[in-house]
Amino acid sequence: MSMLYGETVTLVRAPLKVDKYGNTTSERDWTKAERWSYHGLMVQPDGSTEAVGDRPSVITGWRLITPKGLDFPALATDHVEWDGLTLAVDGEVGRFKVRGRLHHVEARLKRVSG
Repeated sequence: MSMLYGETVTLVRAPLKVDKYGNTTSERDWTKAERWSYHGLMVQPDGSTEAVGDRPSVITGWRLITPKGLDFPALATDHVEWDGLTLAVDGEVGRFKVRGRLHHVEARLKRVSG
């Protein structure tokens, strides 16, 4: 395995909350999240933006890339823990195929502060 793929990340998936009537809501319950660790991945910086005004904020992005043949089963609603940070999966995860077989996976991650 290349030294480029030396990162370990934790995939965090939270179930949907249930209201007092037993109905499933659209809100995630992060206190009941499940975690799975994945080794041998690459995480790279992927740009940032800043907003000023009444509520200044910084959105920092990263790109997670798997080596050839390794899946990373993240969903757009998941989080990732990496390098002491908790990052949100930003949009749909790209699963790139060659001749119908998985080649690699790429996921954009983001952290909003402020």
